[in-house]
Amino acid sequence: MIELELASKVDHLCDYTFNFYWHEKELEPDTVIPSQKNTEYTYRQLVDELKKGEDVHIKGSVGTRFAYSLGVDLAHFGGTGKTEPAGRIFVDGDIGPESGMSMSAGALYLTGDIEEPLGNIIEVSSDEEGYRKFISITELLCNNSSEVPIENSFDAGSKKLVLTDNIPRGTLASRCNCNAEIIVEGNVYNGTGLLMESGTITVKGDSGLNTGAHLNGGNVVIEGTVGEFAGAYMRAGVLLFNDAKGYAGAGMLGGTIYSRKKIPPAPPAEKMRMGGKDSSTVRKLTGVGRVESMLYNKYEVGEEKAQYIKVQMRDGSIVLRKAD
Repeated sequence: MIELELASKVDHLCDYTFNFYWHEKELEPDTVIPSQKNTEYTYRQLVDELKKGEDVHIKGSVGTRFAYSLGVDLAHFGGTGKTEPAGRIFVDGDIGPESGMSMSAGALYLTGDIEEPLGNIIEVSSDEEGYRKFISITELLCNNSSEVPIENSFDAGSKKLVLTDNIPRGTLASRCNCNAEIIVEGNVYNGTGLLMESGTITVKGDSGLNTGAHLNGGNVVIEGTVGEFAGAYMRAGVLLFNDAKGYAGAGMLGGTIYSRKKIPPAPPAEKMRMGGKDSSTVRKLTGVGRVESMLYNKYEVGEEKAQYIKVQMRDGSIVLRKAD
């Protein structure tokens, strides 16, 4: 177990990506964490301890992007890209915004408040006196049905979760690989369905940036408007929404995007002709009638993919841009 005390808030603690180190290289993993009292632990030491299944205990409040991708064996560092076991983190204080983004395993315990938006986490009944407990929503759905959520409805048998707490969450159901169902009564933050492989998310509101990004199966349904870069780098599955604020389908490799309103597709996504199978899919996911289902617009990877060039983005992903 690692114990440390902080004199002031520090960002990116227990962040498995080290602030996307593979791209920006701004947060050196072996840098000593600032504001420690009488210890000199590095960012990497905290992550390594959690990877071993051990606990990390922090006295003092922590900053933004805490526990990012906790429980993920990241491919960018030579891993499988899949979920792996992780230890527990105890915070004697508050936690900043965007905590638990893309979190797949482990648990967060805190004595104070947690700032919105949250990541892919949900509060459950605590097994440690004096602490609130948060776990990964993906883990709750696919691996940990014994946990009891607070303020929300969860049926472990059917793997159905209904979020009614009006808390904005990012990367909701990231890396979900089971046939689960999530219904959100309200809006969501960025990255809904990130790297999802199975299951269905229905959001009865709007979503932020990167909705359905890297989607690799399953269904993401947004009844309102999605933010920019929806469906970016999709490989499989269905992304359905009413409208989009910007381009959708950048770097798309597979899957299908349905939009009630016409949107500008980004290469290599192109508008395609709706067919009977598409109508059935839309009706199943939205409950609309046959006539209305045919009014949706369909976007998939176009035939002329070879005419595009690869451009690397900040998060290490590849976008296809049309060649001059």
